[in-house]
Amino acid sequence: MTGYGRAEQTIADKTFLVEVRSLNGKQFDLRLTIPALLKPYEFEVRSTLSEQLERGSVECIIYLKQNGAAKPVSINTDLAKGYYQPMAQLAKELGIETDNILSTLLKLPEVITPVTDVLSEEDYKGFEGILKEAINQLTKHRGEEGKVLEADLQGRIKAIEEQQKVVTELEPLRRTKIKEGLVKVLEDNVGKENYDPNRLEQELIYYIEKIDISEEQVRLTNHCNYFRDILKGKEKSKGKKLSFILQEIGREINTTGSKAYDSQIQQAVIIMKDELEKAKEQVLNVL
Repeated sequence: MTGYGRAEQTIADKTFLVEVRSLNGKQFDLRLTIPALLKPYEFEVRSTLSEQLERGSVECIIYLKQNGAAKPVSINTDLAKGYYQPMAQLAKELGIETDNILSTLLKLPEVITPVTDVLSEEDYKGFEGILKEAINQLTKHRGEEGKVLEADLQGRIKAIEEQQKVVTELEPLRRTKIKEGLVKVLEDNVGKENYDPNRLEQELIYYIEKIDISEEQVRLTNHCNYFRDILKGKEKSKGKKLSFILQEIGREINTTGSKAYDSQIQQAVIIMKDELEKAKEQVLNVL
């Protein structure tokens, strides 16, 4: 969701420069710097940015140039008179000439204030075009970043699926190892002739059913396929949905690890978890 957009255009005697920056963020967070001339339209500006950009930490700075045109001002004559009387009295008491007192008065606070200019609706419509151009540039940058993110996420899911294949290949061997281990424990502790092989088979079947991971592997495959479908889809906002799917993928990986009881399967699970965490970090960058 990172990007940058810039647009500049002159409307009447005013030149507007709009800069928009976007960083990654779960929600839409806007910092807007706007000239006084546009204050009446601040809500419209915020709405446009929110609708177009949707998510991310966004900073929008709008600059205004008057192109050398004189700014109208207002003179507060009552305030100037209020300043003049005590100043004239003080000058008289000190024996100072009052020839330059007017220039001094005009420099005092709030004697001269700029007249607030108002942007017409017609000019604001022209400004909207500048704002949208800056947003379009930022969106283009986001799209370029999105292609890189898509390739990375596809690679993470593929890496998880490759380790899933390793788990599938190891699964039959795991059952054999479990059986051989239990038989060895019984033979070492109670003797080869002192246990019932039939009872052992029954207990072994019950035990293996409890640690069976076939359902987890089926669900993991489905989640990976669904993630890939959403990633390739044309849906406009998909970041949150992809994040939810990764949570489900994580559940199946964790359950597989807790049921594994096999060092090689555990190694594959650790690699899957590492790829999953990297995918979760990247998904935060997706709208």
